[in-house]
Amino acid sequence: MATDRIILEIPGPDGGREVGLSSPDRVLWPAAGITKRDLAEYLLAVAGPFLAANGHRPVSLERYPASIEGEMFFSKNPPKGAPPFVETVTVTYNSGRRHPQIVLTEPAAVVWAAQMNTVVFHPWASRTENTDNPVELRIDLDPQPGTDFADAAAVAPALREVLAEAGLEAWIKTSGNRGIHLFCPIEPEWEFLDVRHAVIAAGRELERRMPDRVTTNWWKEERGKRVFIDFNQANRDRTMAGAYSPRALPTATVATPITWDELAGVDPASFTVRTVPQRLAEVGDPWAQFGASPGTIDTLLEWWERDLADGLGELPFPPEFPKMPGEPPRVQPSRARKTDPSESETEGSE
Repeated sequence: MATDRIILEIPGPDGGREVGLSSPDRVLWPAAGITKRDLAEYLLAVAGPFLAANGHRPVSLERYPASIEGEMFFSKNPPKGAPPFVETVTVTYNSGRRHPQIVLTEPAAVVWAAQMNTVVFHPWASRTENTDNPVELRIDLDPQPGTDFADAAAVAPALREVLAEAGLEAWIKTSGNRGIHLFCPIEPEWEFLDVRHAVIAAGRELERRMPDRVTTNWWKEERGKRVFIDFNQANRDRTMAGAYSPRALPTATVATPITWDELAGVDPASFTVRTVPQRLAEVGDPWAQFGASPGTIDTLLEWWERDLADGLGELPFPPEFPKMPGEPPRVQPSRARKTDPSESETEGSE
């Protein structure tokens, strides 16, 4: 018979803590047979590098009360009854609303998140001491239909070169799915909108060099079989799966930091809740020195201004965002063409 509840002894900065885990035998990943207890043990095994990458910053929890095949919801605000070692920080969202958001600072808090059926962890790019200014420039290489991880892997080194020309060191991880994430540590001197513009500038430069393989087109109908540089992931309150976070996919893959030397031969499907602890034990954390030498986005912002002067303006924001200065209409191009009376007249005169 399944055990209803167990108590885990978790080491921490103030001594050991006891964290209860209810329904530990509940299978969260049915295809892989991975249980809630397996998840908690995984998070304990990777707690050090996990907290280095995702701790001490606002985080959203992607929770699955039954399994990854069931319903899902996000927790941003601390739920009632959260223990005192689960910290919070008040953040400002794009609407201007301010609210406390969860912060993880020690292994017990991470295991508590597993108790709350958290599968995916979505950390902000900023830290608690200054939530308005990111400490990372993040770029999501998102393969479109007809492309896959290999296409993103072929593009990533060229993007690394672009970022290096702008004075930034790029670190790389798998997304846990088909994509690749590049993170550059930066000084927290710019707000999210500035960092977004820096990402757009880097993306446009890469697009100029690889127009047949890379796109910054926001509208899916215009992307083609290319790798999309998802610049909107750089916005405030827009996040991606953190380093060492599991993913809600059948094989329990993990968003895993890798070295640049590994990229050409890596199989992202090999990084799972079952395998990543052993990988850490054997090769260590490729991001152990991440953040030691943060850069600046000055050069990328100069490129942004150059592109503005050349007629390349602001790009669309996600639909839930307020209308932003200089933003083009939020309507997909094919629909805009159908409703544009001037275009209809042109078509009728031909």
